[in-house]
Amino acid sequence: MISIERYRSDPCGTLSIPYHKAKSVELPPGMMILHSDDLDPGDHPGFSDEPFFRLIHRLKNVEPPAGEAFEVRTAKEEDLPLISEIIKRSYSDIGVASEELRLMRRSPVFDPQLWVVAYDRETGLPAACGIAELDREVGEGALEWIQTLPEFRRRGAARLVVLTLLSRLRERAGFVTVSGRANDPDSPEMLYRGCGFEGNDVWHVLRAKAPCSAEE
Repeated sequence: MISIERYRSDPCGTLSIPYHKAKSVELPPGMMILHSDDLDPGDHPGFSDEPFFRLIHRLKNVEPPAGEAFEVRTAKEEDLPLISEIIKRSYSDIGVASEELRLMRRSPVFDPQLWVVAYDRETGLPAACGIAELDREVGEGALEWIQTLPEFRRRGAARLVVLTLLSRLRERAGFVTVSGRANDPDSPEMLYRGCGFEGNDVWHVLRAKAPCSAEE
């Protein structure tokens, strides 16, 4: 494991995930994670390749969160089923149960001010959610779940959530990281860059392909 000092010097280029996760993660058999600088095309023909961007915000210039259409409220324990439902409806292949969210709130990197839900001011309906973590040892904030319900997308809810979390982290962290699927059709990278994140680091998750049977 690299030192905290080295990680702080280049968080997105040294690790594919936040430092606190890297301390305990164990990759399953048949998986590798490589930075784009270390990946040569054709070196791993038996593996599928899923690229992920990783960006950083140094919190020097944080745009004040403001939005006429949505209101951001701090989420409470009783909001966990709602957050779970927003995440479930935002993806076709990913879901997080309320119990999993409850366990996240028992983590050392949990901070109650970094769990938020955005509501539509006109209807009062929930539109988006955001979860960030705070590693106090490293001074790293990390955006983990930023989701907007399909019917509220392209209206500024996610941007308001991100800027709210950055504002709350500004005086408490040295930097904030975020990652996501580089080929996501919803282009989350554009959202984060529009909120002040920067960088060009891409990490590739390589998974061994199942061998073809003789019949195939």
